[in-house]
Amino acid sequence: MFPPREAAAPTPGEQTREFTDIERALLLNIAHQSIESVLKHQQLLFEPPPSDHLAKPRGAFSTLYLHQQLRGCVGYFEAVKPLYITVAETACAAAFDDTRFLPVSLQEAADLRVYLSVLSPLRVIRPEEIQIGVHGLVVTQGIYRGLLLPQVAEEHGWDRIAFLQQTCRKAGLSSDAWRQGALVQAFSAEIFGDLEESQ
Repeated sequence: MFPPREAAAPTPGEQTREFTDIERALLLNIAHQSIESVLKHQQLLFEPPPSDHLAKPRGAFSTLYLHQQLRGCVGYFEAVKPLYITVAETACAAAFDDTRFLPVSLQEAADLRVYLSVLSPLRVIRPEEIQIGVHGLVVTQGIYRGLLLPQVAEEHGWDRIAFLQQTCRKAGLSSDAWRQGALVQAFSAEIFGDLEESQ
């Protein structure tokens, strides 16, 4: 089994944290152990965590990196299951079900870096209220729905309009669907991940 994981320290200017260092480390351990269990064909037992905070239903995304390259990203933006189960399931889905990548191998698993994005509840937002780097967006119209995490706009250098347009495209809609009646909702995310090991 992988050694216990330690969550990376908060970056300067990070918003007020909802999760303690211990809670963050527990969630990261769950993510890694879930992936390992699948690779080793072991049954994964979902034991309730010692913190009730981690048992509350929350939406979350698991993002995997291998040698600083994206290796998978899957999540649930609706709070349906307890957070620790959501983390276990999304970590496995990111490792094995993200169709952009081949499934993670056992040889790769020890070098994976996991980043978790725990989502706040959705709320309707006006375009002028969107804060790049703070808000993630969900655009919905009919059966079409697309989501982009807060860090995506920041990483690409998008402004509010570009962020809205790209989220519409992610939903399979025209880039100006947000001007034409599509529902625009926002969420914030607490993002944390593995400490990078020294080379």
